[in-house]
Amino acid sequence: MKSLIDHARSFSVRVAERPDEFRELAAGQSPEALFITCSDSRVIPSLITGARPGELFELRTAGNIVPRYDEARPSGEAATIEYALRVLGVRDIVVCGHSHCGAVGALVRGDDLSAVPAVRGWLDLGGGELPSAQGLAHCVQHHAAAQLDTLRGYPAVRERLADGQLSLHAWYYEVDTGAVSSHRPELDGAFRPL
Repeated sequence: MKSLIDHARSFSVRVAERPDEFRELAAGQSPEALFITCSDSRVIPSLITGARPGELFELRTAGNIVPRYDEARPSGEAATIEYALRVLGVRDIVVCGHSHCGAVGALVRGDDLSAVPAVRGWLDLGGGELPSAQGLAHCVQHHAAAQLDTLRGYPAVRERLADGQLSLHAWYYEVDTGAVSSHRPELDGAFRPL
């Protein structure tokens, strides 16, 4: 924790070296995309995409799960998605799964999650069976693509898709190599390098 505190203490010095850039950020945000990914500390959206501050609106959840839309039960995930589309006007949503995903791995292996009931309940929201016979990577890819189907159930997503103002993408990031591939529905749902 000490290194994080030291960095936070000296951050204002680095900001002072680029005052115009940060003053512009203070005036508002206009991100290019909503990037939905896992809470895993090894997955850093701005590192993967090269995004600068203000370019990505991020939503991080265990297993990059998008819960089903339920107007009667508001959630932070639903609020983030709605805000990104209706207020910020993002034109792209990326759901990015990753290699070595503990959440999807637990589902595939059928791990006993009784000691972490909130985690178990959350993972149950992921939706659908995972084709475990084809390996963890394939399961994570399938899982990321399945979240796009869940997103299509959100009113703001449906509206923007109908207007041709939104594109949905499923990506797969390999932690150990840095390679990123994209879901290609036109190629039988295969993931191919970006």
